Amino acid sequence: MSLDTRPLAIFLMGPTASGKTALACALADRFPVELVSVDSALVYRGLDIGAAKPDAATLARWPHALIDIRDPAQPYSAAEFRDDALAAMQAIAARGRVPLLVGGTGLYFRALQRGLSDLPEADPALRAQLAGEAARIGWPAMHARLARLDPAAAARIGPNDAQRLQRALEVIELSGRPLSELQRGGRGAAFPWRVLKLALLPADRAPLHARIAERFDAMLAAGFLDELRALRARGDLHADLPAIRAVGYRQGWEYLDGRTDAAGFRERAIFATRQLAKRQITWLRAELDARTFDPERTPPLARAADAVGLFLGTPA
Repeated sequence: MSLDTRPLAIFLMGPTASGKTALACALADRFPVELVSVDSALVYRGLDIGAAKPDAATLARWPHALIDIRDPAQPYSAAEFRDDALAAMQAIAARGRVPLLVGGTGLYFRALQRGLSDLPEADPALRAQLAGEAARIGWPAMHARLARLDPAAAARIGPNDAQRLQRALEVIELSGRPLSELQRGGRGAAFPWRVLKLALLPADRAPLHARIAERFDAMLAAGFLDELRALRARGDLHADLPAIRAVGYRQGWEYLDGRTDAAGFRERAIFATRQLAKRQITWLRAELDARTFDPERTPPLARAADAVGLFLGTPA
């Protein structure tokens, strides 16, 4: 049997509000690791309170690569994340340390480890056409169209997930093939890292849901709406940008547009965050090679530290 000489990396995954950041920082105090953020909202500067970005004191003590690397007016793709994450991991390894990637964006983790499908590039004219159709008939009707053309993709994309619906239909128009088929066929070279996967996976969602509501109320108290007003005041941001479509920001943008009242905004944002957590948990359950820890039943630090110690050959 040949010895696996690939450099080591750790993935720490979990749904929103599950305690990933606190656990990652605690592990960084015990082991020679450096942190890399895997979060599609934290890449954007100015998305701080509503994205639950670690505060300045936390980032000063436990720096995270790939936080605040993009202006919110500039979309950031999974392909860009993969390139940036691999570069960050290589730099960490060159310093004699181990990258610990922490976050909840499953698409980024998948793109990093498994590569990206060979999909057609975005077509602005076609996207505008699809958006116009959706404005006339609604995204649920567009979802029904996708269900006819690509049932597998429709099964994993929600009927109101405008961004992913638009992309799936765009791919079909441009390639003549279903998105799900192209994704199955697109796999890059073998991932050049040996990975330990850790996942915070609550069996009972009720405490997680309560924590999501408590955290959102804390965000409001901390000035989330003022943060949103400052973003709007720039004048170059709009509701179709990926940064503004982030959970919480989208609902807040609609509230400041006068499309809902304060109570409705709070309810919609908390519901959307819970739905995000549900999708993240579903994805994590499919990661069969991950070591899972229920953060509600057993404090995960001791068990996670044991797993990391064995993986690195370095007792906690």
